Amino acid sequence: MSTAVIFPGQGSQIVGMGADLLTTPATALFEQADLVLGYPLTKIMFEGPEETLRLTQNAQPALLTHSIALWTLIKHNINPSYFAGHSLGEYTALVAANGLTFEDAVKTVHNRGKFMQETVPVGIGGMAAVIGAADADVEMVCKEISSPENVVEPANYNSNGQIVIAGHTAALEKFSVEIKQRGAKRVVPLPVSAPFHCSLMKPAQALIEKYLDGIKILPLTVPVVNNVDACVECKPAEVKDALVRQISGAVRWTQTIKLLVSLGVTTFIEIGAGAVLSGLIKKIDINISCVNISVFNDIKKVNG
Repeated sequence: MSTAVIFPGQGSQIVGMGADLLTTPATALFEQADLVLGYPLTKIMFEGPEETLRLTQNAQPALLTHSIALWTLIKHNINPSYFAGHSLGEYTALVAANGLTFEDAVKTVHNRGKFMQETVPVGIGGMAAVIGAADADVEMVCKEISSPENVVEPANYNSNGQIVIAGHTAALEKFSVEIKQRGAKRVVPLPVSAPFHCSLMKPAQALIEKYLDGIKILPLTVPVVNNVDACVECKPAEVKDALVRQISGAVRWTQTIKLLVSLGVTTFIEIGAGAVLSGLIKKIDINISCVNISVFNDIKKVNG
């Protein structure tokens, strides 16, 4: 029996996140984030507006800062066997595992967000959640439709019966028609401004690879399960390689959770805004125990 601590990705952000931590020792992290970035990220987190917080280059460091602030307040009462995080959350996991400094991680995900947003102009591509289709059917339809000029690919394997696809707008529309004919219940367009985790992100991948050359990654004190392979890693070279490939590779969240369960994990603690990952985990395996720490009052769930 063991515990895994997991961290959410982009989309979980909400105006006001972290404001309830300002009277705690975690306040120093908020001040540090503002100083490192050179602009008042925490003002955007606490006060919005929502459309500004939603911008990729703001949402990513905001979510990381909030999750690490909560983690700082509870880490002495938790002894995790593994860490994991959904997309951006993988960087948060690496901070918790002492592979990245908080300062380096905040700067990196801010730039990661900019690289990803600038790679594909708004309106050219998007993402959609496919509900009630088999993985194999989603993969097959993507393969049948996709071409270099009209890309559509699996982007997030989120849970049993839910895959997110990404690509060119026209390809997404064509995919939607075809997958419904093969039995999918719904295809829901997502409110994102770029097609993340697909081959259209290759230019951003090259930029993040160059950026990470200047960032020191240390050996992990606790193993992290990465997104792109859904495998356990501890060594800096493995960490960097996975972070680079993650930009254009699919997030294998279903496979990550199944791997952790096979390794003996019986409890997952989700730390950060919202409870998206806990919901996905219950769809993967209803018998898994999940604890969600998203606001200060939740801390008593693990601190007693």
